[in-house]
Amino acid sequence: MSVSRCSWCGTDPLYVSYHDNEWGKVVHDDRILFEFLTLEWAQAGLSWITVLRKRENYRSHFHNWDIEKITNMSDEELEKILLDPGVVRNRLKIYSVRKNAVSVLQIQKEFGSLDNYLWSFIDHQVIINHPKIMSDFIAESDISQKISKDLKKRGLSFVGSTIIYAFMQAVGMVDDHIDTCFQKSHI
Repeated sequence: MSVSRCSWCGTDPLYVSYHDNEWGKVVHDDRILFEFLTLEWAQAGLSWITVLRKRENYRSHFHNWDIEKITNMSDEELEKILLDPGVVRNRLKIYSVRKNAVSVLQIQKEFGSLDNYLWSFIDHQVIINHPKIMSDFIAESDISQKISKDLKKRGLSFVGSTIIYAFMQAVGMVDDHIDTCFQKSHI
């Protein structure tokens, strides 16, 4: 039996699995939130499938997204990561993982968690959009612009509004599954 899903995932098994099991599912774990934030900025200028294929390498290099451990990584460790073709070998992006982790630790101290900070922008309620077809998708919103601006003010890099909107979709802050997709929230 055929399942109706968002067409952007195509037929690649990794992409389909990501769509079916992760994209748009509500996330409240700070490690996973930081992982998606990092992967979204790693993806900037590339396709998402490229980053998905490199995901396990990122996880391995960055201590399974332990934010505190990442803040203590040395320049030497980051330089070693840049030698691995299993990551996006962009020096600014790799070094920004540590830099952004330092800022996220401050957010956690101020708000209790990265989760509480991020979800407070949407009153802890999922935004459910109703795209009928792929061309109905938007690339950013007023809220992603607001989050982006605040994250930049807090010292984070690679957190433009479009990256933040894609992040919001990935972690379920926004439900942008097309209305006919079997994963669509019908709340």
